Amino acid sequence: MDPQIARELRLLKIYVVISFVLFAVLGLAAFQNEHKTKFDEIDAERINIVENGKLRLTISNNKRSPGPIMQGHPMKSREGTRGAGFIFFNDNGDECGGMTWSAKEENGKVSADSGLLFDQYDQDQTVGITYRQNGDNRSSGLRVWERPLKPIGPLAAKVEAIELQPEGPEKTAAMKKLQEEAVSSGVVGVQRVFVGRDQKNDAEVTLMDTKGKPRIVMSVDAANNPSLQFLDEQGKPTYTLPAPSSAKPSSPKQ
Repeated sequence: MDPQIARELRLLKIYVVISFVLFAVLGLAAFQNEHKTKFDEIDAERINIVENGKLRLTISNNKRSPGPIMQGHPMKSREGTRGAGFIFFNDNGDECGGMTWSAKEENGKVSADSGLLFDQYDQDQTVGITYRQNGDNRSSGLRVWERPLKPIGPLAAKVEAIELQPEGPEKTAAMKKLQEEAVSSGVVGVQRVFVGRDQKNDAEVTLMDTKGKPRIVMSVDAANNPSLQFLDEQGKPTYTLPAPSSAKPSSPKQ
């Protein structure tokens, strides 16, 4: 073989080997970076955490907030309206809770809403910590709801259809009718427990019955007066501690 050709072949082999090694090192580095990347700071409107192609967590601003996903169906009517925060999704990709917050001041009036909520499977929130303010009226505390085992997906689809309608009396009437049907059918459930501060500045523990009506209220009011009340289904006290000064103490109804 010609010496010149042999020398060029040796150089070519060396080049191939070096190129292979370099590509292997770069490929390994890229593979490692794909699994772990460090950033000092990130600006983003929304971050999706996915698993097997399904959402498990979103972190977003208000404009990019996702609508609720019920039985695989996303509610388009509520996208971009839920406040900034975190939304959690279960193994099926359906919403199962979240933490959101929003607050603003318009014409000197403050409105704010924030909460950490956990949903029952195929239903709405069942326990949560909330803060709400509308002007000077404020409330904050722990809330517990009782939800039925009926899936809320079909109701959510009907709500979405109405919310996508043009504004007007027909839309208002349709939503009112649907709300009444949802309450009568028992698909939405009721609040059973509140522990916190109410809008009257009372520190309060309220226990409701299966219809959502307060039946026991233990409180310390804004004037630091403690009280314990047992109420009937119409909200009238049947027994109060301390007893009203104008009446003798009575015994709680059995």
